[in-house]
Amino acid sequence: QVHLVESGGGLAQAGGSLRLSCTASGRIRQAMGWFRQAPGKEREFVAAISWGGGGIYYGDFVKGRFTISRDDAKNTVYLQMNSLKPEDSAVYYCATAPIQSIILDPARNVWGQGTDVAVSS
Repeated sequence: QVHLVESGGGLAQAGGSLRLSCTASGRIRQAMGWFRQAPGKEREFVAAISWGGGGIYYGDFVKGRFTISRDDAKNTVYLQMNSLKPEDSAVYYCATAPIQSIILDPARNVWGQGTDVAVSS
């Protein structure tokens, strides 16, 4: 089974930016995405990108602030987060699964260990 390793989390100020990376241990020929979970809340969908990048999807709260991309030569997916808000503070998880299920059936996703993002006001 493929392993996913996230990086790039940390502390940012409100209005600032962070770029998260997720590198897979092997070639990923399916969708990759990001989810997040804040303390006391359920895990929620952030963004997903299909294999080849032709399909990109975002959670409603993103509203143009985040951009997902992938570099299949590096087995890596990125999440560029701009205009960060304190409510974006959460553990961000990378995931991979077929595009048909990565959002609708996340229980089937392969998950990374998560990277912590904290946004101060």
